[in-house]
Amino acid sequence: PVPTISWRKVNGHNPSKARLRKSQAVLEIPNVQLEDSGMYECKAENSRGRNVFRGQLQVYTYPQWVEKLNDTQLDSGDQLRWECKATGKPRPTYRWLKNGVPLWAQSRIEMINGVLMIHSVNVSDAGMYQCLAENKYGTIYASAELKILASAPTFPLNQMRKTIIVTKGQEVVIECKPQASPKPTITWKKGDKVLRENKR
Repeated sequence: PVPTISWRKVNGHNPSKARLRKSQAVLEIPNVQLEDSGMYECKAENSRGRNVFRGQLQVYTYPQWVEKLNDTQLDSGDQLRWECKATGKPRPTYRWLKNGVPLWAQSRIEMINGVLMIHSVNVSDAGMYQCLAENKYGTIYASAELKILASAPTFPLNQMRKTIIVTKGQEVVIECKPQASPKPTITWKKGDKVLRENKR
């Protein structure tokens, strides 16, 4: 006799969107998602007995960005840390390009699981960077520009008064705030002599 057929998802519930066709002989799952993957069981029974078939449904997905890069501006000598994250099945692997050329790890440059770190950046590190996330179903790109600020110290106009008049015995504060990148070292002189710290 013609068997009755039933379907079930082993260790789970049948997807609510699933449809049965051709006297329940065909299980159809539209718009398959990652959560639909798993073991499915088809059971056929009639008065003469029953038989069971099991099949594994594996769902693979194209990589998709979870976290992208942002354009960044750093002082010379700072540390860069960029992270790009993508989902996908199989899990994506990452590669980095600088100005379209593959970037390789070296003494100052580390690349681990989608994280790029450049220690003590300098002007030569400036440029356009790309992170590639890829699995066997596709590759996606994220881009960002790294700008490095590097300038000799300059003093804004009118920052310091040429003459400061104070009453003997009072405290005086003279500020030195140059604009520079990277942060400059500062020394003070009185006339030609370098000032050294003392109790006053």
